[in-house]
Amino acid sequence: MIQIEIDSGSGFCFGVTTAIKKAEEELAAGKTLYCLGDIVHNSMEVERLHSKGLVTINHDQMRELHDVKVLLRAHGEPPETYELARRNNIEIIDATCPVVLQLQRRIKRQNDNSQPAQIVIFGKTGHAEVLGLVGQTHGRAIVVENLEDVKGLDFSRDIYLYSQTTKSLDEFHRIIEYIQTHIRGGATFRSFDTICRQVANRMPNIASFAARHDLVLFVSGRKSSNGKVLFHECRSVNPNSYQIESPGEIDMRWLDGVRTIGICGATSTPKWLMEQCRDYILARVET
Repeated sequence: MIQIEIDSGSGFCFGVTTAIKKAEEELAAGKTLYCLGDIVHNSMEVERLHSKGLVTINHDQMRELHDVKVLLRAHGEPPETYELARRNNIEIIDATCPVVLQLQRRIKRQNDNSQPAQIVIFGKTGHAEVLGLVGQTHGRAIVVENLEDVKGLDFSRDIYLYSQTTKSLDEFHRIIEYIQTHIRGGATFRSFDTICRQVANRMPNIASFAARHDLVLFVSGRKSSNGKVLFHECRSVNPNSYQIESPGEIDMRWLDGVRTIGICGATSTPKWLMEQCRDYILARVET
């Protein structure tokens, strides 16, 4: 008999939960609600909310809107988005994650107080959160995705290093160590650990979870930055790990010789989707 365990530590983080709750409250009142970008990097959850009436738009489409309500998701937005809303008389439902909001304010203060310095953000270029962070500096901040990018910094000038909230803590520390050994000429280097602990703490927990199962199904949207990090962690401790977006992607041949299955996911993965994956397997194992 196959045993299936759903990781109790997986599922929506606080920021995503709040954004979805705000969207559902507006939609339940029968109001038209637009969302700037996918509310969460999970296509199944996006489709569920679309069925309730949520309309996803991009920045170009927002420029054409007037006198409507627009929800800003947990990732946050640059100041220009708020200015556009003011000009077009758009009511903002702000669901920016408090952790991201605090980080935006810190970067803005740093930019205002230390203009000559290099403000560096460890993150994914073009990611919604990173765009919002860079926007606090009027585009001055330098985004680095990896150690190779870091090598292009000017180590004779002051460097203030921040991180996208969902990045790997280990990778962030490697970047810190590299800068510490290369900073020169009396330049100042300061790093600020701005990685969300709700995300960072999942790394050791999900590694432990993955290690105790024969097969791991990691349920996550492939656009999820956090999902990529966590799935890599799963796979590093259990090579028999597969990333899927929906139950239909499960290949039942993966179950050959398997006694225990662990189902886990990203901070953008709804619990109901992990439960659907479990039920999909049970229905086929029992028939």
